[in-house]
Amino acid sequence: MATDNEPKIIPTTSTTVVAQSNPLAKKQFNLRFWGIFSALCLLAFISALDVAIVTTALPRVTADIGSVEQEYVWIASSFVVASCVIQPLVGQLADILGRRIPLITATALFALGSGVAGGANGLNMMIAGRTVQGVGAGAIYVLLDIVCCDLVSLRERGKYVGLMNAWAGVAAGIGPVIGGALADASWRWIFYMNIPICGVALAVVLLFMRVKTGASRTGHSKLKQVDWLGNLIFIPSMVSLLLGLVMGGIQHPWSSWRIILPLVLGCLGWIAFHVQQSAPMTRWPSVPARLFSNRTSATAYVLTFFASVLVQSAAYFLPVWFQAVLGTTVLQSGVDFLPLAIGTLVFAVVGGLLLSKFGAYRPLHAAAFGLSAIGFGLFTILSPSTARWAVFQLVASAGLGITQSTLLPAIMAGLPEADVAASAAVYSFIRTFGFIWGVTMPSIIFNAVVNKNLSLISSDSLRDQLRNGAAYSFASEVHKLRDDLGSEIWDEFVKVYTKSLNVIWWVSLGISIAALASVAGEDGLELRNELETEYGLDS
Repeated sequence: MATDNEPKIIPTTSTTVVAQSNPLAKKQFNLRFWGIFSALCLLAFISALDVAIVTTALPRVTADIGSVEQEYVWIASSFVVASCVIQPLVGQLADILGRRIPLITATALFALGSGVAGGANGLNMMIAGRTVQGVGAGAIYVLLDIVCCDLVSLRERGKYVGLMNAWAGVAAGIGPVIGGALADASWRWIFYMNIPICGVALAVVLLFMRVKTGASRTGHSKLKQVDWLGNLIFIPSMVSLLLGLVMGGIQHPWSSWRIILPLVLGCLGWIAFHVQQSAPMTRWPSVPARLFSNRTSATAYVLTFFASVLVQSAAYFLPVWFQAVLGTTVLQSGVDFLPLAIGTLVFAVVGGLLLSKFGAYRPLHAAAFGLSAIGFGLFTILSPSTARWAVFQLVASAGLGITQSTLLPAIMAGLPEADVAASAAVYSFIRTFGFIWGVTMPSIIFNAVVNKNLSLISSDSLRDQLRNGAAYSFASEVHKLRDDLGSEIWDEFVKVYTKSLNVIWWVSLGISIAALASVAGEDGLELRNELETEYGLDS
């Protein structure tokens, strides 16, 4: 087995450990395979559905539990931060303990957190429940990719990752509609409904998932194999950094020391973590430096960040265009967003099928980011015509969808099978981190451009309602005020939002072009057809 003192691991078609062939490598499509895969799809669906539903229902939840406006952000932020910071640790635990125990534990934590959040009678209890939910969801995100990779060869992974992510895409598409309906009835069922669904997934895992626990680390105390120091540095650093990102411009201005200090401390801690990971004394790093030692894996990680930023920018701000420019309700904007949501999941499956068929990821990445650039370019000329904005969304969804299923296989193409868990955990972390930036960066741009163009609005009271970050949430209420504003002020209002959103589309276009250029950094490595793993299903 390669040691951490070696400068790099040369990509090969076999693992760096003596691995046993997966008994399902030649006979994949039996009951056990589909039982495990169905559980993965169910968990992908419910974890994504929870995020989409809560976003829609958050105002109603906040009002019912008595939270004030400045505190509601913690209901969402506690989940995001908790789900992000534990992902590298989960990848390491999956290598140490095997896949089954961590997956069962993660699902149980998600269900437990859902129960606590559903029964919350105050803000503190809600935040506690959402934090436990976040830990479970973050672990689920990592383990879904890891277990899926244990089932099929690298050549086939894009297809099955795409199918699995399609369920998450369905959840993201229908989540706002379900969230709006449940918020009107009883928002507590937004959380309670997770419990029986998790119960079904747990039952399927317990019934079908009998797996090996790995052989390369036998003889070592399992507790000693955990990167305690690394996680002690990483988790607080990421908590500090992420809290600065999610609070900035909402609870405190970006120039406040309360935002600058956690951002600086988080960045310094992140640097210290990577120094510690590369140190010879670190025998079991949770994020080994060798994951970035070849240009294909390193480039694909960068592309993962770009793709995540682009997906979230579109998902977060296209509904604002529907609400502010077309004057739709929140619920209707969710319906209008379906071409992008459904298109993304369809093209995720298409991308995975093409990758499995031809085994070439570079042309797919180039096509994906090229289509993304065209899509965001078309967004700059959005108009109220339904045919136009629906088609424009489909173009963008083609690019964004293909990246969902083709980046992880590219990352693993340059790494041995022994690094499946670690590389998948880093992929999941970078993707989640990119989602956060996909909200934070466009929000900064949007608020700045709105403030700059407020002079275009002749109404003093309306200007005050849009100033200093209030424009995003105001968009969801404007349909109630449209008739009162009058046609002249309404045209001024639309002009301000159009200008502000266009800057986001142009920046996203630039990111797409940068990603397209970065594809040149990848090598066209062969995707392995044989599956060798220490964590496959027992015969």
